[in-house]
Amino acid sequence: MLCTSKGIAVKYTPTAVTRNLRTLGEHASIQRKLLSLTVNDVAQRAGVSTTTVVNLEHGKPVRTDSLFAVLGILQLAKPAIDATDPYHTDLGALRAAEQLPKRVRNRS
Repeated sequence: MLCTSKGIAVKYTPTAVTRNLRTLGEHASIQRKLLSLTVNDVAQRAGVSTTTVVNLEHGKPVRTDSLFAVLGILQLAKPAIDATDPYHTDLGALRAAEQLPKRVRNRS
């Protein structure tokens, strides 16, 4: 959704998304410090700019490939992927025994 402010189009980001980005950034920052890495160290190893790392740590949106490059350096990529495994959700666990359909169609 786009809102306009003084003639400039501004994309609206839902509050929950903003909160999640900020939390992810805080976790990345803490992990970087636990690993005794500077922002520049992470940026160089991930092949991204220092601005990208700073933006990520401050909860600003970054490209997905850049996000995972940084998470990889911070040893957080695998836990992030594992955390999104649908079979580790309540619904996924309940339906794990069922056959997963090849595709889902609209019911009209």
